[in-house]
Amino acid sequence: MKPKVLLTHPLLKEAMEFLAGQVNLELATEEPFLPKAELISKLKDKDGLLCFLSDQIDKEVISQAPNLKIIANCAVGVNNIDINYARSRGILVTNTPDVLTGATAELTLALILATARQIAAADRFCRQGKFKGWQIDLFLGPELSGKTLGIIGFGRIGQAVAKRAQAFNLKIIYYDLNPLSSEKEKELGVEFRPLDLLLPEADIVSIHASLTPESYHLIDREKLGLLKPNAILINVARGPIVDEKALAAALKKRKILAAGLDVYENEPEIEPELLSLENVILLPHIGSATFETRKKMCFLSIQNLLAGLRGEKPPNLVERN
Repeated sequence: MKPKVLLTHPLLKEAMEFLAGQVNLELATEEPFLPKAELISKLKDKDGLLCFLSDQIDKEVISQAPNLKIIANCAVGVNNIDINYARSRGILVTNTPDVLTGATAELTLALILATARQIAAADRFCRQGKFKGWQIDLFLGPELSGKTLGIIGFGRIGQAVAKRAQAFNLKIIYYDLNPLSSEKEKELGVEFRPLDLLLPEADIVSIHASLTPESYHLIDREKLGLLKPNAILINVARGPIVDEKALAAALKKRKILAAGLDVYENEPEIEPELLSLENVILLPHIGSATFETRKKMCFLSIQNLLAGLRGEKPPNLVERN
């Protein structure tokens, strides 16, 4: 008998078809949001769960699924899952690391360029019929060459951003709870800074840290006050790392130049004040949204799921939170 699996939202078509041939599959919803009560009801008799970052798999959900063996998250982050409780129940938790590193790093550079050169505002300007000809002071922005990029969180994605940023002749400084060896820093061409020294030195600050209790609102009103008036803030990591209301106030008062966001504190809700500002670019969480990466994420989550259902150690078992 095939194991029973709940898939919270659709995967890409070819991945869905493959998975349906391997397990007794139920798709919970085709909508972006799955109500908690519906999730609990559909999960009660399932052996496996394949979910997404938008699904909150907390103790209440897990406790009412007595047969559950594995939770396969189709994402690199697992802050949507109560890992400790799952582990106490002997339930495996997996993610999809590595495969989205390049895509997320590329989007980071896209946001840096788009905010610095006001790409979105200039596009709207043209579409609104306001372009009447070349002007010497039209949509001026900072040149990247010679500027300093400060990276917060220097894991796989942070390091991938650093490598790409060097092509723009940016000086790279970074902050991480676990600094690299001096040899590794020299190899990558980067320098460590404590956070309170990185923020006032950097012209561009890009966040790539994990969301933990310690990193919640890591960038708050006080930390935003350390930034240069012409600084740019990029967040493609997790929304709650930045105090969104404080960021909106800093942007509105022009205490920093601009921001580029792909994630939000109360996703999918966005701080209303941000929506009215011209000096922030807002993206709908598309850091990993390339054809290649999303396909890899789908099949890697399936690989993890099937291994766990067979009683094997999945290739991307989350060993600790």
